[in-house]
Amino acid sequence: MADLTLQHTVREWLADPEGNAALTEMLAAQGQSTKALAPVKRMSFEKLIKVSRGKFSREVAEQLVEQVRAAKAAGGAPVATDTAPATEDTAESSGTAAPEPAEFVEEITPGRFTGQTVVVTGAASGIGRATASRVAREGGRVIAVDMTQAGLDELAAELADSLPAGAEVVPVTADITDDAAIARIVAAAGGRIHGLANVAGIMDRFAAVHTVDDATWEKVFAVNVTGTMKLMRAVVPGMLAAAEGRVVNVASEAGLRGSASGAAYTASKHAVVGLTKNAAFMYTGTGVRVNAVAPGGVATGMSPQDVDGFGMGRVQSAMGIMADIAMPEQLAASITFLLSADSTNVNGQILASDGGWSAA
Repeated sequence: MADLTLQHTVREWLADPEGNAALTEMLAAQGQSTKALAPVKRMSFEKLIKVSRGKFSREVAEQLVEQVRAAKAAGGAPVATDTAPATEDTAESSGTAAPEPAEFVEEITPGRFTGQTVVVTGAASGIGRATASRVAREGGRVIAVDMTQAGLDELAAELADSLPAGAEVVPVTADITDDAAIARIVAAAGGRIHGLANVAGIMDRFAAVHTVDDATWEKVFAVNVTGTMKLMRAVVPGMLAAAEGRVVNVASEAGLRGSASGAAYTASKHAVVGLTKNAAFMYTGTGVRVNAVAPGGVATGMSPQDVDGFGMGRVQSAMGIMADIAMPEQLAASITFLLSADSTNVNGQILASDGGWSAA
């Protein structure tokens, strides 16, 4: 292959002898193998830099490009390469180049949220940011909630000069587990709330029941379950009074199976699924609809700290069937569908937006 660049995909780097050798060397220094790259194999290095939020920097990527260029100039680096990721396509492993699926391109629906106020939590980054951005660009007034002020300010500044008339991003720095903060969010909305996207959430340490600590369990449930419930409790009365409203909770693949995360996160997301279904049943016929989206792997930059070795080892053993990592904008597409009037006949559903992982 000719010189590799940042525009080439991870799969193309792995298929190239010198590229594979460079990636193998870099990952080995981190105690990993190229199998860890399987979920992102269709991403270009350029996109990987963007979604990694500093974990894979441009500087490191450019160093790899130069390393490979030098190796090719020298006639190939005598470095043993790692095996290709276990999920690589059969056609590719046999030497036949498989066609690349078309990359997702976000398509804005002008005016879809015109005149509507939508609360989006976790709006400073990842799925929440992508959702808040899309609702605003489609005409909505977004109450963008997060604990990270800098991320909210960045979002507001990014969209300031590009929003349609009537659209707005209102940043609210708030901890969704705090009642006073919940009150500030509702006050910022200024009355009528048409939609709520409960996106904010935290990971656990992948710990199994015998190693999970109380602090992790309580914190994960406080944010993922209690915070979600508190916001629903705060906005639903107004929706009932208006006989119209839409709530979208973010569950997880871990809310559908037991092999995607640790005990705390898995239990919390199963609880979100139960909360969603119960609310949908309770409010059937009132004009208030409650659904959830269950993402698979998403490039959000959210990663667990102090990972539990036992639990992570067990989870990784089930990752061979995991679909490609999705972009936050792909999840925003699913969430905004459920937030919009287009989902008119959908209630109490858990939309698995996971690339087919849950079908395996």
